Amino acid sequence: MTETLEVIGRLDPGLSAFIEVWGEDALARERATDPGLPLAGFPFAVKGPSGIRSYAARRLVAAGAVPVGSTSVPGPGTYWQTWGLGAHGPTRNPWRADRTPGGSSAGSAAAVAAGMVGLATGSDGAGSVRIPAAWCGVFGLKTTNGLLPSPDRTGLAAAGVLTPTAADARPYLRCVLDGYAPAPPALPLRAVWSPDLGFAATDPEVAGVARAAVARLESAGVVRMAATGCVLLDPLDAWSAVRGGRPAQGAAVREENDRRLDVLFAQADLLLTPATPNRPHGHEGPGTDVYSTALTWAFNLSGHPAACIPAGFTGDGCPVGLQLVAAHGADVSLVEMAVAAQERLITVRP
Repeated sequence: MTETLEVIGRLDPGLSAFIEVWGEDALARERATDPGLPLAGFPFAVKGPSGIRSYAARRLVAAGAVPVGSTSVPGPGTYWQTWGLGAHGPTRNPWRADRTPGGSSAGSAAAVAAGMVGLATGSDGAGSVRIPAAWCGVFGLKTTNGLLPSPDRTGLAAAGVLTPTAADARPYLRCVLDGYAPAPPALPLRAVWSPDLGFAATDPEVAGVARAAVARLESAGVVRMAATGCVLLDPLDAWSAVRGGRPAQGAAVREENDRRLDVLFAQADLLLTPATPNRPHGHEGPGTDVYSTALTWAFNLSGHPAACIPAGFTGDGCPVGLQLVAAHGADVSLVEMAVAAQERLITVRP
C-alpha cells in the first residue's frame, strides 16, 4: 500500500486522475484487513465522489480490497467536457498530455493506464467506461444492463471496471457476481466486424487500426469472421429520448436494433467494432457534431455487455480500442473471450 500511495503522489500532480487520495485511511484499512480474504490489501480506486458507495466498491471492500481514492469525473460545462476535473486541474491522457483521457470514467482510466492502481471502478451510460479505456490503452468492461445495481433510473447506465488487461478484471467479476464460474472459450469465436455500425463517421485511420487488430486475431485462430456485417439504426435520438425521460419517443429505433442484434447473436459469439469513431481530442473539445459515443451507446440502449481491449495506435501516438460485444448475460464469457484476444494481440506504439 505504501508503494501505491508513493506512485500516486509522484504521478498524479501531472495527470490529475484523482479527486481525493485517502492515504491514512488506506493504510489503516490495510492493517485492519483479514489476511485470509481473497483480495486482502489489494489497492483500487473508485469513480467519482460517490463511487465508494457503489455496489461494486462494497463487494470489493468485503473481499479485503482497499480503496485508495476517488477518481475524476466530468466537471460543469459543455457536453463534451468529459475529461474529468481532478485535484490538479483537467485530467490528462497518460499517452499524450495534450489529449483527453475520455469520460466519464476519466480518472479511473488514467490512473490504471499510468500504473497508479491495478483496478478502478467505473460506470457506463453511453460509453463512459469503453471510451476512456480505448483512449488510455487499457481494458474496460460495461456489464449487462441490470446485472448489477445502478442508481441510474433510466436503465441506460451499467456498472463497469477498468484494469490493465482483461485478465486483471477477473477478480472484479469474482467479487461482484454470485456463482462466478469462468470457462475457456472455444476457439475460433464466431465474429462479425463493423467499422461503423452502418451510421457512424469513423475516422479511417482509427477504423484501419481496429481492423488490422481483427486481422491478427483471424490469423491467430481466435476469431472466424462472418461474411456479413452489422447495420443498426443510429441510436442518437432514441438514447436522448430515454435519457430525457421520454422512452416512448425512441421505442421504434430501440425495438428494431434489438431485433437485428438478436439475429446477429443467434449466429455469432462476438460483434467487433472500433470502440470510438475518433481519436482522443484536445482539452478544448472535439469540435462540432463529433460524437465519441457513436459506436458505444447503442449497447446501453440494448443492454448488451461490451468490452474494450487495446488494438494499436494511430500515427500520432493515440491509442485505439477494439470493442467486443456479446449476448445478454454473457459477461463472464465476454471477459474470457477478451482475455483470449488480448493474449494474442500485440500492440506496438509507433
